[in-house]
Amino acid sequence: MSDLPDGIEPFLTANGWADAAISPLPGDASFRRYFRLTLGGESAMLMHAPPPHEDPRPFLQVAEWLAGQELRAPAILAQDAAAGWVLIEDFGDDRMREALEADPSREGTIYAEAIDTLVTLHGKPAGPFEPYDMAVYRREVDLFVEWYCPLLDLNIDRPSWGSAWKQALEPLLEHQQPGVTVLRDYHAENIMLPPGGGQGLIDFQDALVGHPAYDLVSLLQDARRDVSSALEQQMVERYKQAVSPGPEFAADYARLGAQRNAKIVGIFARLWKRDNKARYLAYIPRVWEAMEQDLAHPALAPVADWFDANIPRNIRDNRGGELR
Repeated sequence: MSDLPDGIEPFLTANGWADAAISPLPGDASFRRYFRLTLGGESAMLMHAPPPHEDPRPFLQVAEWLAGQELRAPAILAQDAAAGWVLIEDFGDDRMREALEADPSREGTIYAEAIDTLVTLHGKPAGPFEPYDMAVYRREVDLFVEWYCPLLDLNIDRPSWGSAWKQALEPLLEHQQPGVTVLRDYHAENIMLPPGGGQGLIDFQDALVGHPAYDLVSLLQDARRDVSSALEQQMVERYKQAVSPGPEFAADYARLGAQRNAKIVGIFARLWKRDNKARYLAYIPRVWEAMEQDLAHPALAPVADWFDANIPRNIRDNRGGELR
């Protein structure tokens, strides 16, 4: 196939897959590419994460750590990290999202299992990863003012944006010690349902050590799939009953929800403007609605005040849909 990356044939030959059929899979929001290999009734997934844009070593590190904690990361079958090649176990095509589209009656059961996976993960000592500190939170949330606001020519107060988030997030830092492993992109498109049962984890290469509410927010305020308020509350309660977090958990959940959702609006705006990936604009209204829900919590008062002063009401009422 002419569109295959350079170097694929030597890597497959060296690792016993020279005669495999190669099927490219749809891409995501990164420079990574994925291929399904089939050979003699066996299958595997080939990830190409080419430098300098990508580095597969963090994926390999987190996958090894998760496997050591008896969590279902794909097994690493072969790798050449310097060239960006990783051959991994094939979890199949059945993602959580598609499974729920095919059979909505499974929603409660599948989400409960995803919550239980977080409970298991958070019961382990945090992995050997960098901290999810204020610098990271601020860098992420700044994507909103760096990419979304300029696209609408909004005249915003940039200095007070930073100070508002600092005020809102500082209390959270005390509550995330000693911290848990945060996968950072834990949602219905990154949870696989392998043929043998259970749930498989993917797209975890950016793991950090941070607050236990982050991946919960990622799952239950999903940018790509509607999650009802009733299901969100039911699953938060399931998590709390298993873990018994402190009294500030609800406030921290809102803090991280607002932070994550503001970041995602900025990322989706960037994907459109910089990378010509307009399909992500359709997700912004859903993300914005969740962000407004989070901003209503008293813990987000400084940030909510900033939005009131800087984002026109017509944009907020339209949930950021003006970019479409």
